[in-house]
Amino acid sequence: MKYLITGITGFAGPNLAKLLLAEGHEVHGIIRSSNGREYDLLDIMTVQEIESIKFHYCDLKNEYVVRKILKDENFDGVFHLAAQSHPPTSFREPVLTWEDNVNASMNLITALEGTDTKFMFCSTSEVYGDSCKDIGKLSVDLPLQPSNPYGASKAAIDLYMQERMDNGFLNGYVTRAFSHTGPRRGKIFSISSDASQIALMECGQQKKQLRIGNLKTKRVVIDVRDCVRAYYLLMKEDKSSGKVFNVCGNDVHEMQYYTDLLISHSKFDYDEIEQKIYEPYYRPIDIEIQIGDSKELVDLTGWKPEISISQAMSDLLNYWRKKYFKHESL
Repeated sequence: MKYLITGITGFAGPNLAKLLLAEGHEVHGIIRSSNGREYDLLDIMTVQEIESIKFHYCDLKNEYVVRKILKDENFDGVFHLAAQSHPPTSFREPVLTWEDNVNASMNLITALEGTDTKFMFCSTSEVYGDSCKDIGKLSVDLPLQPSNPYGASKAAIDLYMQERMDNGFLNGYVTRAFSHTGPRRGKIFSISSDASQIALMECGQQKKQLRIGNLKTKRVVIDVRDCVRAYYLLMKEDKSSGKVFNVCGNDVHEMQYYTDLLISHSKFDYDEIEQKIYEPYYRPIDIEIQIGDSKELVDLTGWKPEISISQAMSDLLNYWRKKYFKHESL
């Protein structure tokens, strides 16, 4: 099969590309410019893997170029992962967030209407807002109540997708991914920030003081490789078309738990690292708890997380060690 990944140089994108290549598929990716960014992927991909991908260079907000690529290549499926996906940034840059997440998505959807190409829109658990604290596990049939501009931008396309699919204009499905982490997660995100800082401490570039945000919020966190495996299983499954799926594990913990796990995988004793509240890491509006119900995904595909969260934390820390140490993990 021939697949296109938007956001292929981001976080989930290269992890999905590795999976698709391993499964024997033809993989294409869209990036904004031909400035060598392809080889940024060497932190988790081999040269052979990167050179197996056909890259297309365009801004997804350029409707003409997007249409041309999709028409010329006639993909079997498109995984739309590209987005401005950092909620705190969305408070500072709401217009940019809307342009990247809504306008670009509209170009892809409009270009694919009436074609056989199957389209996956990567939505987010942020579309539910803080509903979980009142009703418990979040199911896909709940009303969308985003509490930040990022969640609102995703909710707009999430709802538009449902209208297009319900009325027969588009062959696609929506995934609402809950918290996930792992190799290539940007250090502006809480867990990866902790891992990056600990790796810096280990190589003597940061004193043993960990800058943290709100570690009292509760999340179910899975490994990104389990997350993209769900995306792929749904793409292969004919019965996923026209539907919405939560992608979420089962074990909920305070964010402190994940920080503690990272420290346990470090070379330091727990008490050696001072944890210090850093106000810029707090969101203007934070979501107290998020737990999703993945029943639709599990019933259709049999998916379940296979990588333990402890292993995910270890792999994430090793990712940052390699970045800073320039050699194999400790």
